[in-house]
Amino acid sequence: MLREALVNLWSRDGTRGSSGGELWALNDVTFRIDKGEVLGLIGRNGAGKSTLLKILSRITYPTRGNVAVRGSVASLLEVGTGFHDELTGRENIYFSGSILGMLKSRVDAKLDAIIDFAGVSRFIDTPIKRYSSGMRLRLGFAVAAHLDSDVLLVDEVLAVGDGEFQKKCLQAMDNLHDSERTVIFVSHNLAAVEHLCSRAIWIDEGRLRTDGKPKEVIAAYMSTFGEARRHAVDLRDNTSRRGSGHIRYTKIEFLTPDGLSEPLICSGDSVVARLYFEAKERVENPIFGLEIHTQLGTLVAQLHTYNSGVDIPAIELGNGRMDLQIYDLNLTPGQYTISLFLANLGYMFHDVLQHCATLDVEPSSRYGFGRGVHGNPIISLGCSWHLSQNDKWLHPVMI
Repeated sequence: MLREALVNLWSRDGTRGSSGGELWALNDVTFRIDKGEVLGLIGRNGAGKSTLLKILSRITYPTRGNVAVRGSVASLLEVGTGFHDELTGRENIYFSGSILGMLKSRVDAKLDAIIDFAGVSRFIDTPIKRYSSGMRLRLGFAVAAHLDSDVLLVDEVLAVGDGEFQKKCLQAMDNLHDSERTVIFVSHNLAAVEHLCSRAIWIDEGRLRTDGKPKEVIAAYMSTFGEARRHAVDLRDNTSRRGSGHIRYTKIEFLTPDGLSEPLICSGDSVVARLYFEAKERVENPIFGLEIHTQLGTLVAQLHTYNSGVDIPAIELGNGRMDLQIYDLNLTPGQYTISLFLANLGYMFHDVLQHCATLDVEPSSRYGFGRGVHGNPIISLGCSWHLSQNDKWLHPVMI
């Protein structure tokens, strides 16, 4: 692009970028996808996944090497990609169809299904510029999923939809197994990747690390989080992060409610997650957040100050810490990953760290010796049992 060319010229004359050197977003990434394959693309933030999709969709051209794509490509890389703001939703559907080389009659046949899937029938004749980001997303995915392209590229944008819409999207992608469309799916939801994809590729720091069966690739990827399994993790040198950087996490540690280092965390325990941070400037109304995921990336819990009713007027320049106390960690025994974020309202993120620490939850004697949770649930709910027989209440059994 002209803009990129000008930036490169500016960098070469020494006025910018003289100390940073070159950083290859992708380097020596070579693979082939056969017709009808559903390929999962996984990796940390900044690994090069989105750049790879942009190259495949011809939004960005590779510095060297080449890409051969046979057939038409539909991509959903950002909310409303390919839409014209001044056109209505209906007009944009036909516009997208024409870009893919479809006849108007074929778009007519898909129109009702697209509108129904997107759930925007009341606003289908309203200009796209008046749509919310969620409406644009729903319509964008509906168009990409229903119009007959040979290759479908889907980035992590599905994460901003609500639960019901995500379910519809995943179901639509699952149905693509029966078609002959080639799909490349980027997601941090590893359970979805394992379920939907016939093959997976792990990209790490711009290089292809593993290519194979989803379960094996996911296991290799998750094994790299072993360094984060300590109960205190230094985050200062973590490069897999995004955000403005105005305020950043520097360390996380898990403590007892008394503030002591917690060597063993058991199901049902009370735990304090102490989050250390550094503010490089004054930040007003910050939101501190922590997420707990299963090893396959399924979100178990999201805790943040805004939803907890905690309003923080401002964080001043300097270092600080935030203590998050979880009164009953009702997770079943197993290993979970921790993600952190610092934000403001309006989806402005200052720091996002995905899978930056690992939490090992051990079995407890909460239910008595030899009694615990069996099977594969995610959470263990505290409860009580009360027995009545012959119209008499017997002694309750508390759990």
